[in-house]
Amino acid sequence: LVDGSECTVEGYEQGHWIGPTVFSDVTTSMRIYQEEIFGPVLCCLCVDSLDEALAIVNDNPYGNGTSIFTASGAAARKYQSEVSVGQVGINVPIPVPLPFFSFTGWKNSFFGDLHAYGKQAVRFYTETKTITSRWPEDSIPAGPNLTINLR
Repeated sequence: LVDGSECTVEGYEQGHWIGPTVFSDVTTSMRIYQEEIFGPVLCCLCVDSLDEALAIVNDNPYGNGTSIFTASGAAARKYQSEVSVGQVGINVPIPVPLPFFSFTGWKNSFFGDLHAYGKQAVRFYTETKTITSRWPEDSIPAGPNLTINLR
């Protein structure tokens, strides 16, 4: 994991390029949190409570996507209902924009007057929220499972 300092990609030392990277221990004062990065980048923040997580995400000027990992259905429902972003992942590592989902960024992540894909392109000034969740059958975590079953 990269801490956010002096991260470069070989051959692009002078450019604004970064390879697939996970930033851990991100804080709201870091530039990587304050700016929207379009690339294979995941910023991980740790919080002490669900309300703190909601406040951090909702206070950010961008609203593209977020994920929560929890064994609590109540926490997941509260998070998906109260978070102000267009794509929410529940127990999945990233809410992936697939062709049958709209690209549903909110706030400063919104793409003009229209959403980018499918039927959403004709729905003006509508904020939609895509919820992607996964609930393993076994209630005891057995390690990460990063698959998405699209049945």
